[in-house]
Amino acid sequence: MINHKKEVTEHIKTIPTFSYQNLSGGTFSNKNLKTNSPTLFVYFNSECEFCNEEAQMIEENKEKFNAIQVIFISFEQTEKIKFFAQKHKLLNHDNINFVSDTKVTFATNFDVKSLPCLVLYDKNQQLIEKIKGQTKAETLLKKLTP
Repeated sequence: MINHKKEVTEHIKTIPTFSYQNLSGGTFSNKNLKTNSPTLFVYFNSECEFCNEEAQMIEENKEKFNAIQVIFISFEQTEKIKFFAQKHKLLNHDNINFVSDTKVTFATNFDVKSLPCLVLYDKNQQLIEKIKGQTKAETLLKKLTP
């Protein structure tokens, strides 16, 4: 058990290889990530109250998040995800992506067990921190932008 945990920690030290479905039915994978830009993965569910509040906080500070790529990820159907994105006015931003984890691999791949869960990587794709639960935008920005 402990060995597995250590392996997982090693595995997510840099962004693991992934491939999810974007809202237009295409593929979004680590090849789509911008280089030299910090990355924030937000694991969410559209019906989770804290996830909605997290999205709201990001929307209210979206100018400050311009230099960060934000990937909202959910195992829900793309329609639900799209509705969530529209509701929070987060569609059509170059740095914000919404993807559907159709094969439900994110939780295992990134070792997350709660919603929302935020996984922060620096511009070199090195893990900064994994945060369980809702987190203030200021806190995220402080951690993601040196």
